[in-house]
Amino acid sequence: MKKLISLLTLTLLVGFTYAQVEQVDAPAADGPVMTFEEMEVDYGTIDQGSDPLRTFAFKNDGNAPLQITNAKGSCGCTVPSYPKEPIFPGEAGVIEVRYDTKRVGKFMKRVTLTTNEGSNKKVLTIKGEVLKAAEAAPAVPASEPSIFNPNGGK
Repeated sequence: MKKLISLLTLTLLVGFTYAQVEQVDAPAADGPVMTFEEMEVDYGTIDQGSDPLRTFAFKNDGNAPLQITNAKGSCGCTVPSYPKEPIFPGEAGVIEVRYDTKRVGKFMKRVTLTTNEGSNKKVLTIKGEVLKAAEAAPAVPASEPSIFNPNGGK
């Protein structure tokens, strides 16, 4: 019985050690690796005409320079801008996205990035709801009396 327990323990120990060596010796991903803090930004509920700019921070966690070759919004109301120069390993960058906040209602839009990271494209998402701006009170017609025009335009 002792021999069986010893053999089982030895087998488990060797298997565990081998698994650890496999994980340590696994090669790192070759090339650029674009890692985002967040891939979705929620504008929340905002007023019509609010600040349209939101940002997506990223880092190149790979071992080669990252080059973004294109960023395309899912419609004309979503306009991305991106760094044109290479992002070197360990460096960070920002993708800026502007949404047309003059459009009232709920929205969910995507920005598709093309990079030299590989054949897969990165897709970022913005969402939220734009509420219609409160309408200004109508002006007092010039023909009616007011504190500015006591005679009412007569």
